[in-house]
Amino acid sequence: MSTIYAQDISDAIRFSQDEIQGTARFRALSGAFGALGGDMSAVSLNPAGSAIFSRSHASFTVSNIDTENNTRYFNGVNNSNDSDFDINQGGATFVFASNNSSPWRKFTIGIAYERTNNHDTNWRASGLNTNDDGNFSNSIASYFYDFADGKRLDEISALPDESLSQAYQDIGAVYGFAHQQAFLGFESFILQPDDINNDANTTYSSNVSPGNFDHNYSYLATGYNGKVTFNIATQYEDNLYLGLNLNSHFIDYRRSSLLFENNSNAGSIVNRIEFENNLSTTGTGFSFQLGGILKLSNEFRVGVTYDSPTWYTIEEETTQYLATVRDDAGSNVTQVINPDVVNIYPQYKLQTPAKLTGSLAYVFAKQGLISFDYSRKDYSQTKFKPTSDAFFADQNDIISNILTDAATYRLGGEYKHKQFSFRGGYRFEESPYVNGSTIGDLNGYSLGIGYNFGNTKLDITYDQSERSSETPLYNVGLTDIANIDRTNSNITLSLSFNI
Repeated sequence: MSTIYAQDISDAIRFSQDEIQGTARFRALSGAFGALGGDMSAVSLNPAGSAIFSRSHASFTVSNIDTENNTRYFNGVNNSNDSDFDINQGGATFVFASNNSSPWRKFTIGIAYERTNNHDTNWRASGLNTNDDGNFSNSIASYFYDFADGKRLDEISALPDESLSQAYQDIGAVYGFAHQQAFLGFESFILQPDDINNDANTTYSSNVSPGNFDHNYSYLATGYNGKVTFNIATQYEDNLYLGLNLNSHFIDYRRSSLLFENNSNAGSIVNRIEFENNLSTTGTGFSFQLGGILKLSNEFRVGVTYDSPTWYTIEEETTQYLATVRDDAGSNVTQVINPDVVNIYPQYKLQTPAKLTGSLAYVFAKQGLISFDYSRKDYSQTKFKPTSDAFFADQNDIISNILTDAATYRLGGEYKHKQFSFRGGYRFEESPYVNGSTIGDLNGYSLGIGYNFGNTKLDITYDQSERSSETPLYNVGLTDIANIDRTNSNITLSLSFNI
């Protein structure tokens, strides 16, 4: 059990963002469904949407997700691709009509499952990292140095007759994550204490000399966010629809990164480094949504939805591996630190920001529609908890300074001809970062077609989105950036039917 946390802003952003998921019809309109309803994924967006159904309804959705990453790192350019098949939506709404004398025309209850974010991705960054500043900040050695600087030697080294695995575990249990990283740097011979015979030594130098470093970094992530929604809604007279969603969220996320570093710098004792990090994250959460749809006329509708924060409880585990090759009196000597130890971090809380959505829709009788949604979310309100924890308080201060509020615009249209429906949509999401580049703006479009068999409908959609990001290899020390252009392409197939 590591007693000091290792969470940072990337964890907060990862679980605060939602992707367009759901039914093929919903995705075909790029999610612009807040004032429309009558679709199971529209219910997930605006809980009043289930009261639009005139009959009990169910739908199920499968999709193929393809993610392509084009990465630039110094003089290196790489391309990677990942494709997955998922069951990403399923649910049903049950409609109960009232008697004719009541102004409450009907009530609905429903339950639905939906993926809210897909984390499957992989990318590779390789290139010659050059530095003319006369230091080793462009080496992974700087990562270990920054953690070791100021720490006592006896707190980051193995005791006599103690194995490296046992020392790694004990240091993590007593001192925490930062001391473990310093331990790896010292025991791998990357770091050299200024006074190796003094347990109280707190200053270090590097056995890696400044210069150029050949980097080969790979990143692999899998997993998803999902939610199960319990919905109730009602129709009041002919024009007003109101609804409530109670959402149970869950997280399943895995990440692995691996860096190979080589150098031939003059005076460098350590010339090769291999550093692997693995993370496993699981969590559960709760949120609620309140929504309404008002028919201003037979053609014109407006909608509004409030999404509460999501309150997550999260657990994380990590493993690490480090190997170095050093020149020892003219011979290459390999040092391997493979603790085979799972670091289990204390459970923590994460509160994601609330969201407010306004929606407009114009329905052309039974021929088609145009719909527009506008949402706003203030990512600077994301919080690690408990806020009384000094580490979390520092992280929350960082979040409030570098994240900002971001708007999302969604536009969709549908045209019907006999049994066919032709659909299209566009969406734009602003960056959640003040600098606008750590994670950039998102642009996406969608095209879809549906066929109505009468009681059953079959829909298929293709949608694509593009987003660029600037991702540091590590958050400490080696913070050089890999520029990533990501393209997500999806083919979605839905079957829906009246019950």
